[in-house]
Amino acid sequence: MMAATSKETICQIGTVLADTALPMKERFRALFTLKNIGGDLAIDNIAKCFTDKSCLLKHELAYCLGQMRDEYAIPYLIEVLKDVKQEPMVRHEAAEALGAIGKPDVIPILDEYKNDPVQELAETCQLALGRLLLPKNKANVENIYGSVDPAPPSEVKSVEELEKILNDENENLFNRYRAMFSLRDIASPESITVLSKALSYGSALFKHEIAFVLGQLQSPLSVPYLKESLMDETQNDMVRHECAEALGAIATDDCYEILKKYLDDQKVVVKESCEVALDMCEYENCSDFQYANTVEKVTA
Repeated sequence: MMAATSKETICQIGTVLADTALPMKERFRALFTLKNIGGDLAIDNIAKCFTDKSCLLKHELAYCLGQMRDEYAIPYLIEVLKDVKQEPMVRHEAAEALGAIGKPDVIPILDEYKNDPVQELAETCQLALGRLLLPKNKANVENIYGSVDPAPPSEVKSVEELEKILNDENENLFNRYRAMFSLRDIASPESITVLSKALSYGSALFKHEIAFVLGQLQSPLSVPYLKESLMDETQNDMVRHECAEALGAIATDDCYEILKKYLDDQKVVVKESCEVALDMCEYENCSDFQYANTVEKVTA
């Protein structure tokens, strides 16, 4: 949490986040600034934007609330999870966020939706329940990326064995996710290639998480695979969006050129993701240390 951020400043940052006239990249920076500040007022300012028209922004709001791990956000997330008017991508992220916060109180609501007809939502609730039912010391495993993951890494350490688990569509999804995060943590060329190849099969939820971890790894090895999935218009929007953001995190010259081609994509969530990803490319390739820098802008 950032120290000594005034209520006025937090509300000013919230105003930036809520301003639909601003470019999405500026609103994202405001969002991550609020995430870093933390506290009830920051959460209130994040949650009020769940009425926004942007599916991408609302998805990211839920993600940030989960990563903050503050139980104050739980009622907001439950409301989004239950709202059938919200896009599946947003409801899924709200469910994942409830799992990340880690309070057993949310088990009944996740249990209610674990067989929902919306596949992405049902699978996410199953994963969140799997995480919540683990002992805390096994569920809350720290990683070098600082993320709260939907599942802890597997106890299996062999890349060959992890690949078998990851690719087995008859295996429990929670175990496949555990294999995914173990392969990420190994971070060898071999494990990155295994993950990259997994972008070509499985459910939309599974593929979107593969793209997310490839973004965390920031390896150029995965660029051709991410490019292929981004280009594939038959892919679910949540997969293409996550591939775009992963390319933004990797931030090679190739990534920059790929993303520029999709700035006018017919799918708004893909278009906006490319805009945000290009901003990340610029951040990764410049000396600007702070991505979430809206405090400086509103107090200047």
